[in-house]
Amino acid sequence: MNLASLDLNLVIALRALLEERNVTRAGQRVGLSQPAMSAALARLRRHFDDDLLARVGGRYELTALGMALRDRTGTACDLLERVFSSRAGFDPAREEHEFTLIASDYAIAVFGAELTRVVHAEAPGVRLHFRKPTADIVEHTGAVLSTSDGLLMPHGVIGGFPAVELFTDRWVFVVAEDNPEVGERLSAEDLSRLPWVTYQRTYDAPAVRQLSMLGVEPRVEVSADSFMALPFLIAGTRRIALIQGLLADRLRATAPIRVLAPPYEAVPLREALWWHPVHTHDAAHLWLREAVARVGAGVTSPPAR
Repeated sequence: MNLASLDLNLVIALRALLEERNVTRAGQRVGLSQPAMSAALARLRRHFDDDLLARVGGRYELTALGMALRDRTGTACDLLERVFSSRAGFDPAREEHEFTLIASDYAIAVFGAELTRVVHAEAPGVRLHFRKPTADIVEHTGAVLSTSDGLLMPHGVIGGFPAVELFTDRWVFVVAEDNPEVGERLSAEDLSRLPWVTYQRTYDAPAVRQLSMLGVEPRVEVSADSFMALPFLIAGTRRIALIQGLLADRLRATAPIRVLAPPYEAVPLREALWWHPVHTHDAAHLWLREAVARVGAGVTSPPAR
């Protein structure tokens, strides 16, 4: 496909048409008259050799190709906006800018909070927007990174994109403070015997794979889309959970739990900021990466117990 032969304004029209499913509303959204938007739809239909929007009764429905293109055009438009908003220089003390970072509640708690303080002090016009990872983050990493400024995630889950190292953490187990079934030390038999609370998505893939290699198959009783919720789902029960040591240390004062070392040599967690190559030479993004590297260097892992 020769992009030089295409009118890239059609990408904007295509996104509006597929999201609005109405020619008039799509035209109003992008500032085109109804005849102009109808003409754009006709050009798009000829290009794709597909109706894209098919009339069903009194409304339009997306064709199969239209449904496939809807998410792609959204990603393409977001990426184009980021490309054309790039700049050669960036003065953090004077400029206004917003960075979008995809991060779990764990990453926000142990790293993001300090990052916000540094940004506030050095770049008062800069805003940070934290967004939760979606369920398809591993399968569609490129698309997700193209619509954000970075993804906070440990090594071993994704790869193939540039990254800056942040900090190292260690995995620990938590049980209720008054759990009579667990002594001062955990055993491999405890891990198989006790019911588990887990994070909904196994982003800690290396740790989970390690358990499987040791012959431990967690019997999951509760799952949650929040690392910070796990200790509270442990308290007052006989459940067990595997969480990050830095987070466990922060939550011990708020949840009646005990923090225990794994009964094996657990693989460490190495957190990083991943980004799309389109941002590599952008001045604002260069400043962001330098700031996160400085903050990450100040994050220290709790000592082994």
